[in-house]
Amino acid sequence: MDAHHPFALLTPDTVLDAVESLGFVSDARTLTLNSYENRVFQVGIEDAQPLIAKFYRPLRWSDESILEEHQFSLELVEREIPVIPPMQINGETLFEFAGFRFSLFKRFGGRAPEFEDPDHLLMLGRLVGRLHAVGAMRPFDHRPELTVETFGTDSLDFLRSTNVVPEGLQAAYFSVAEDLLKVVAERFAAHPCTTLRLHGDLHVGNLLWRDESLYMVDLDDCRQGPAIQDLWMMLSGERDQRQAQLAELADGYNEFYDFDPSQLALIEPLRSLRLINYSAWLARRWDDPAFPMHFPWFASERYWAEQILTLREQRAAMDEPVLRLF
Repeated sequence: MDAHHPFALLTPDTVLDAVESLGFVSDARTLTLNSYENRVFQVGIEDAQPLIAKFYRPLRWSDESILEEHQFSLELVEREIPVIPPMQINGETLFEFAGFRFSLFKRFGGRAPEFEDPDHLLMLGRLVGRLHAVGAMRPFDHRPELTVETFGTDSLDFLRSTNVVPEGLQAAYFSVAEDLLKVVAERFAAHPCTTLRLHGDLHVGNLLWRDESLYMVDLDDCRQGPAIQDLWMMLSGERDQRQAQLAELADGYNEFYDFDPSQLALIEPLRSLRLINYSAWLARRWDDPAFPMHFPWFASERYWAEQILTLREQRAAMDEPVLRLF
């Protein structure tokens, strides 16, 4: 398997053959769905609903890590928490074909939730509270943990090891990023918290509204971490707007799991880590032809100049008063 072109051999015929290897008969139609880290396809099935086939990026996760994600999904479904789990076929959820690991999912449609509606925020709070009540039952054994080191320090170290940051901007970028990470580390040290199993990447794009319910999708980034990680990305707008959104989320959350107000101090640190980690993620994947194609701006000086400005603004945000629950 070529680490620089990990999906080069994943042809449409390979996708169809992989699905048919599990006993399905395809109608030979495939539709590539929006995914960069993995490859995801809708595959037509004769006389049945299409299936979703997810092919995992080689070398990213161990089999144990993927299966632990699957087990978490199934654990949630057992408790009637609305997530989309992998299909179980003869008791298995992870399969291999032509050197690729893959899973199948039932096709599930929906639309984006409307978080301008306080009722949707309340429902989301309930959903995340239920998720965390299960997530707190035991830790992950094989999934990583969201820490300053894994998202921040390791990300900066990787960026330094490449030439992706333009030479004329390296001093400014790494200076502001290092200063920001120092403050982030101090904030985490001042607010230690119990970690639990998280969705890990819970933004609007990973939520579906269907049949008057919210559903979570794509647990590919699930990991250990502070509970607030699954909530802060839903907060937007001016401070008073974020306060109101937080109040709705916390009200719903508290119905199923105790909201820890001390973790509000971690919102801006977590945002900081996400900014740095995102740039490192793009850099790590830059040899994959799909990334220059879909993220051409990443190699530009403008992107890094904007990142320097964004990180400076984020450093200032770290000094702002923490959101509160009244």
